[in-house]
Amino acid sequence: MLILVTNDDGIHAPGIAALAESLAPLGQVVIVAPDRDRSAIGHALTLHAPLRADELTPGVFAVDGTPTDCVNLGIHGLLPATPDLVVAGINRGANLGDDITYSGTVSAAMEATLMGVPALAVSLGGETYTASEYSNAGGAALFLARKTLQDGLPVDTFLNVNVPSGRIRGMRLTRQGRRRYADMVVEKLDPRGRKYYWLGGGECDFEYLDGTDCHALHEGFISVTPLHLDLTNFQSFECLSLWNADYPVG
Repeated sequence: MLILVTNDDGIHAPGIAALAESLAPLGQVVIVAPDRDRSAIGHALTLHAPLRADELTPGVFAVDGTPTDCVNLGIHGLLPATPDLVVAGINRGANLGDDITYSGTVSAAMEATLMGVPALAVSLGGETYTASEYSNAGGAALFLARKTLQDGLPVDTFLNVNVPSGRIRGMRLTRQGRRRYADMVVEKLDPRGRKYYWLGGGECDFEYLDGTDCHALHEGFISVTPLHLDLTNFQSFECLSLWNADYPVG
């Protein structure tokens, strides 16, 4: 098997090294990752500047772009063939609920799915990030990678995996939860009296509803959330279809 590994924490993050080591029993692992931290960059693609990929060691490439760029370059240029699987992670910090819309880790798996390659996004939650905890997350990634390669995934579907720190009680199939946002913008003054702002500086929490990714991780379970490329809200068709008749024609 040929496996492409990427992340959004950067090529030197401990999580990507742990992930590559964990997946090595499956076959050839090639790392194509950003040359620096690109957290919360979402599904951004570099279109107005050239990209460079430096091979640091055989099969390990540092790209001056986004996680989405890395998946594109890996599949279409750097790898010797189309990979059998793409795994993004191991992210330092959970990617739960609404946060998946910002996550470069999740977006890398989404990009691979758009290209027809099965994919997983793997994140490590909690407050500590020890070598043993990364190893536990790597073990979960190996288990799910094997299952994905053996059984496949539904069409246009990829997995968002969140692993708790500490003792793992098991694994749960979950749905996407919701984030409770507080004041996410922090306003301060610089030494010259001018205002500046930090995004994401406020306190926030999750809604710990049973069956959600947030609840599973909070209870010490690995959360496995199948995500779908089609964002259409089909339940809204009945009420919104009435708008068609109200549109003035002629």
